[in-house]
Amino acid sequence: MITKLYVKTSMFLSQFKNDERGVTAIEYGLIGVAMAVLVSVAVGSGGFITELGNAFDTIADTIKSAGTAPTP
Repeated sequence: MITKLYVKTSMFLSQFKNDERGVTAIEYGLIGVAMAVLVSVAVGSGGFITELGNAFDTIADTIKSAGTAPTP
């Protein structure tokens, strides 16, 4: 009786250890969380998008002022 229980438990644990069905779902979940963090950082206040907009505004102002005569 104890030997059968040991064998069944051993086989169950062996199959459970080799079961990888949930691993892909966990990996996709981690990728989704990482993407959500990156998007929130990029869109958040003072984030990448804001800094990029500021850089383009600076470039536009420089180009506009390049066509005007310098102030004496």
